[in-house]
Amino acid sequence: MMTAVWIIIAVVAVGIYLSWTAGRLDRLHARVDSTRAALDAQLVRRASIALEIATSGLLDPASSLVLAGAAHDARGAAEDDREIAESELTRALRIVFEEPGQVEDLRARLGGDELVGELQTAVRRVPMARRFHNDAVRSARAVRRHRLVRYLRLAGHAPYPVTFEMDDEEPPTLLPGGTATG
Repeated sequence: MMTAVWIIIAVVAVGIYLSWTAGRLDRLHARVDSTRAALDAQLVRRASIALEIATSGLLDPASSLVLAGAAHDARGAAEDDREIAESELTRALRIVFEEPGQVEDLRARLGGDELVGELQTAVRRVPMARRFHNDAVRSARAVRRHRLVRYLRLAGHAPYPVTFEMDDEEPPTLLPGGTATG
């Protein structure tokens, strides 16, 4: 009789553990989805501001073409090509705003100060959003690697979380404390 009680207790404990793990994994997948949505929003915001600056007439024609092309490609990129397109936009921003004089000149023009401020904010938020997303992906992957989770398929049909890798190094002239901050 006592053996049966211990078996029942063990089965209940394992069931509680499996239920808790499945719930945790579900929360982690929801976190991955929400951080990906936040990252997408920041990437779209950055591309939109870059495109607005490029089409504002405040930049020289060559810089406008480079920035507009990269921003347009980033906004319209397919999911498989998104990381590359966003990296190209980052490189275009570094090229266009490489010299502190370019940022200062843009700030001095009508409406330029507001656009530069918005771009600085967007450029700062993209790496943070990417870091949050990649941290959430790593946490979900860590739980999914456990043997019990794999054997019992506790992840269900949820897709395997994927990190978002891109070049997100901000142009130095757009950083706080850089030569272009006002």
